[in-house]
Formats: sequence, C-alpha cells, structure tokens
Amino acid sequence: MSDFSYKIDEEIAVLSEKNGYTKELNKIAYGSSKPKYDIRSWHTDEETGEKRMSKGITLSDEEAIALRDALNEIDFEA
Repeated sequence: MSDFSYKIDEEIAVLSEKNGYTKELNKIAYGSSKPKYDIRSWHTDEETGEKRMSKGITLSDEEAIALRDALNEIDFEA
C-alpha cells in the first residue's frame, strides 16, 4: 500500500463551521499531481492541532469554472 500524501497549496475560504468541523475550499496537490480545487470538511484535533480530512470533492480548473458558471445562474434567496 502506498503512502497517501497531500499538500495544501492555497487556503481559499472557510465556507462554514459546525461542531468542531470546518468546510473549506482549498487548492490541494495530492501526491505528485498538480493542485486541484478541493471542497471538504476538516477537523482539527484539540490536543495535537493536527488537521484531519473528511470525504470531499476535487475539481480541475475546468470543473471549477463550470461550477462557478452554474452557481452564477442560480437566483439565491439569501
């Protein structure tokens, strides 16, 4: 089994916080691949300060652009 490695290249935004978890948009490189946009929940261990990732979604630049364009078409009632 190979080692799982990632590097947070850019912290873009914290989208929400709840019960010790943050949902974040970051740019992350997995292994030796180029960074991709990543939306997922993270939990920071209070004792060690270590961040642990939950399930999420990664998007290429093209997919992120398509998502942005789709969201811009929605009439949100905030």
